[in-house]
Amino acid sequence: MKRLYKVELATKLADRVYEYWIHAPQVAHHARAGQFLILRLHETGERIPLTISAVRGDAVRVIFMAVGKTTEELATLRAGDSIKDVAGPLGKPSEIGKYGTCCVIGGGVGIASTPLIAKELKAAGNHVIGIIGARSADLLILEDEMRAICDELYITTDDGSKGVHGFASDVLKGLLNERTIDRVWIIGPAIMMKVTSGVTVPYGVKTYVSLNPIMVDGTGMCGSCRVTVGGETKFACVDGPEFDAHQVDFAELMQRQRIYTSQEKVSLERFAEHQCRCGEGGHHHG
Repeated sequence: MKRLYKVELATKLADRVYEYWIHAPQVAHHARAGQFLILRLHETGERIPLTISAVRGDAVRVIFMAVGKTTEELATLRAGDSIKDVAGPLGKPSEIGKYGTCCVIGGGVGIASTPLIAKELKAAGNHVIGIIGARSADLLILEDEMRAICDELYITTDDGSKGVHGFASDVLKGLLNERTIDRVWIIGPAIMMKVTSGVTVPYGVKTYVSLNPIMVDGTGMCGSCRVTVGGETKFACVDGPEFDAHQVDFAELMQRQRIYTSQEKVSLERFAEHQCRCGEGGHHHG
């Protein structure tokens, strides 16, 4: 029997946001900033891509939001439970180099990707500025961790409940006006990446975004993660997930992300019914 991947630690970070440490040595020993893994809960499970947020020994950390059927099911796991498949690390690592001053920006659950990038940039000798934003203070994650890694950390909330009342793009604009920033990384919802990367265009600052289109196999075979970058078709799973933000066709990306909305809704409703029938305590492992 194939060995299963154990959940070592399962923590709820915020409303519907979970942090899992999964025992997956083959991923942990090779993972680099910007890469992701694909997991499958059980034999009949859907494959879902999740960014590798941190590595510790033989374990990798993933942070996700329970939004659809599979992430809702994943959120029922506890420490000691197992996941059938964990494949990775996948995708190209971030383009880490010694650039000078770098800005790493995370929005919402996208903040999960920022510590590893910030850490590697810092190790390469850069001055690292972190900007993390969420809709409100209670949805903000990894603040202490990012504060420990970055030379400077700015916090933004849409509702003003913490830090700067506004968006990451506002803080970035202010920084660009007062000093030189050599590289920018932005990870978050597509619209947030689109708006925030637009801020760096007039300054000519090389900006990277990590794209999260629908992905099935993660090896470039299925083509579901197609994105248009610089007028060319790319596959986020093998050519990315990081791309030059100023070359990305965000309108197409956002349209493609909505492609399965109705199917996802049905799938989630069926799962909720199943959970009710099984009783809340019953973990279903395929």
